[in-house]
Amino acid sequence: MKIAVILGTRPEIIKMAPIIRLAHNRPDLDYFILHTGQHYGYEMDKTFFEELELPQPKYNLGIGGQPYRKQIGYMVNAIMQILNQEKPDVALVQGDTVSVLAGALAANKLRIPIGHHEAGLRSHDLTMLEETNRIITDHIADYLFAPTPDAYKNLIDEGLTDKKVVLSGNTVVDALNQNIKIAEKKASILKKLNLTSKEYLVATAHRAENVDNEKRLYGILKGLYLVARDLKLPIIYPIHPRTLKNIKNFNFKIPPGVRLTKPLGYLEFLQLEAHAKLIITDSGGLQEEACILKVPCVTLRDNTERPETVAAQINILAGANPEKILACAWKMISEDKVWINPFGDGRAAERILNSLNDKLNNKNI
Repeated sequence: MKIAVILGTRPEIIKMAPIIRLAHNRPDLDYFILHTGQHYGYEMDKTFFEELELPQPKYNLGIGGQPYRKQIGYMVNAIMQILNQEKPDVALVQGDTVSVLAGALAANKLRIPIGHHEAGLRSHDLTMLEETNRIITDHIADYLFAPTPDAYKNLIDEGLTDKKVVLSGNTVVDALNQNIKIAEKKASILKKLNLTSKEYLVATAHRAENVDNEKRLYGILKGLYLVARDLKLPIIYPIHPRTLKNIKNFNFKIPPGVRLTKPLGYLEFLQLEAHAKLIITDSGGLQEEACILKVPCVTLRDNTERPETVAAQINILAGANPEKILACAWKMISEDKVWINPFGDGRAAERILNSLNDKLNNKNI
């Protein structure tokens, strides 16, 4: 079996890493990595793969920084050329980014089977571009790997057959189990920032619906100020370039108690997360990671495609209202938690590769 692993952003690299590592060590599998370059330049990518001890991509398209419609057009065309040349048995994508949709559309045009890891996630908010990306990808994919029972149910409710859907768990568990060991060995971010474990908070906000909206971004910054003031703990905020640009454009100031840093490498950020007292974020992946690392989470959104974390009461939706952000932060650090990991047992990569191998072999008989 020959697999095209198509990715383009940091969360995809992280969640594909366990699949790549496993495929690399299985003599019955052939694979190559196709990186669209959606988020990072060549040097940053190279460092990121080295940091995670992964093989470098065979292809890097360098397509990033374009408007949505142009990115899709450029990516589909370039991916089709590579798939036509490589002729893989399956194209594997993960998540809900532009790269995911472009990879799926390219494979679909060439009639190459598509596997979608993290299928079935739904925020039920069609104003989110990611929601459209994942719905389209799910409905043109041939093999759907649902990370949780809720995601599995979403796919069945939408009329997709259980012959297509596998409850695999999420490779984020595999990834954290593997990468936290690398992080503790290689990273020293607490020493670098002069921090003590469990005596600081971590914040991130990068989603367009938050940081491109003046009112919401103001509410988030004021909320962070209230949290830092009342909890009397510093908030470490590795800031996304887009967010920093908008803060300047809106003439906002960084609140007292909030310490900005440049974007961190994955291992440094993973170590920072693991030792935080609380995570405040609008990232879907961080909601999962906080849950697995047993760090309480406040989500700066009105909805989430990770409802399992909210149901388990280890994550809470605060939106962008400053007073609600403060109330949610107090609630999450004040209550005792029963930590339930809804994302599987850390063997998702094995299930995905075994399932693809079985399905493709049976198809060819």
